[in-house]
Amino acid sequence: MTKPDRKQMKSAARLYAVQALFQMESSGQTVEAVQREFEDHRFGAVYEGDEMVEGDVKHFRALVDHAVNRQARIDQMTDRALVAKWPIDRIDPVLRALFRAAGAEMVECATPPKVVITEFVDVAKAFFPEGKEPKFVNAVLDHMAREAKPEAFAAP
Repeated sequence: MTKPDRKQMKSAARLYAVQALFQMESSGQTVEAVQREFEDHRFGAVYEGDEMVEGDVKHFRALVDHAVNRQARIDQMTDRALVAKWPIDRIDPVLRALFRAAGAEMVECATPPKVVITEFVDVAKAFFPEGKEPKFVNAVLDHMAREAKPEAFAAP
């Protein structure tokens, strides 16, 4: 397999961040333990003959760390974007992890919001290839992005 470019590595880091956040929630493992596991055993690993893309370690760590450290703020943003009376703790845990990773990138990184939305909709498609979830993710992330970075959506 050829070495992935920087964009592919950042995209892979986003996918791995969602998986890591999901794993932390479902297993109770620490941030450090999960990050170490992903970096040592998942980035670039071969599963059933398919080689996983090497992830951008710095971006992966930033997303996971920011998602954990800013979880209350990100969850509140997500709650405001969700349908009334449907709080974040009632949604699918994979989607919850996805919203936390995407929210972390929106709140703490310089990535343009539209790039974050596009990238995480692609992550949703990887987890839910046949479902309606990618459209749902797009709508929720658009709302979150407008709250987190309103200047990116202001008319010139």
